[in-house]
Amino acid sequence: MGQSGLMAIQQLPDGRWRVDVEPVKGKRFRKTLKTKAEAMRFEATCRAKCSESNDWAPRPKDKRRLSELVELWFDLHGVSLSDGVRRVAILRACAKAMGDPVARMVDGAKIAATRARWMSAGVTGKTANNRLGYLKAVYNELHKLDVIDYPCPFTRIRPVRLQERPLAYLTKPQISELLDALQARTTSPHPAMVARICLATGARWGEAQALRPERIRGNALVFANTKSKRVRMVPVTPELVAAIKMHWQTYGPFTNCIGAFRLVLLSTSIKPPRGQASHILRHTFAAHFIMGGGHIVTLKEILGHASLNMTMRYAHLAPEHLNDAIRLGPLAGITLPLASQ
Repeated sequence: MGQSGLMAIQQLPDGRWRVDVEPVKGKRFRKTLKTKAEAMRFEATCRAKCSESNDWAPRPKDKRRLSELVELWFDLHGVSLSDGVRRVAILRACAKAMGDPVARMVDGAKIAATRARWMSAGVTGKTANNRLGYLKAVYNELHKLDVIDYPCPFTRIRPVRLQERPLAYLTKPQISELLDALQARTTSPHPAMVARICLATGARWGEAQALRPERIRGNALVFANTKSKRVRMVPVTPELVAAIKMHWQTYGPFTNCIGAFRLVLLSTSIKPPRGQASHILRHTFAAHFIMGGGHIVTLKEILGHASLNMTMRYAHLAPEHLNDAIRLGPLAGITLPLASQ
């Protein structure tokens, strides 16, 4: 192994150091670095790696922009996701908002500054956290696929801590009011039945709306297009099954009717929290299930949650929840003296 007469390291007039090395005949590497120490390390690495493998060559520094990584992520992974088109649109907007920097140069400070601008413009903490999660996923997925040779450069930045909101659910009178309004005021026949399915099963609106005849198994409804990608089956009453079949015979399969549902909801006395228009039906099922004495693990399976942590949001509604504070508290079984007069 020789250098074929090349001077391996040479200082340039501007003070930088030029490496020009040929550890193996026909494999020549050139690079300009700021210091002599860096140049010497690069030369040593080239020689050592070439002695281990003749196929080795140093990878050039990745100068691709964030927008390029976003497109690669979509082509290689995002296209297979159910929400991939929506997500890539968000990622493109994020890259543009950040000035489309060189992807490997994005750091926590740049992300934090961009997030601060978003939130000052009215973006919610939840939305900002979602965008951060999507950006991290781009780096992590491309790193796993060996498209980039560096991990996500801003892994240590934490999501915005969100204030937990009380879960809203409908009372029995409100359920009756909503179903009556849907039956009387909507121009579409479908929202009333879709809402009834959501209330009976805890299904998301999209899951109930996508129900088809082949997904009725006896007295159970099968939901296949779920958020967790898992199929789940929820038993219902024979009366509901008969009503669904009669509805389809009369009006045909469900169509996209979430807009009609929202309009009717606005006309009632019910004022759900922002972003919980149709989701309040799912919360209503869960709340009444737990308040009626249902088991939290059973509720997890009915709702199709990936982890029990999601379902535990409803645990405080269990009728025994407050009683346990008395029964299991530190003063249980202790006779306390009467207050002095």
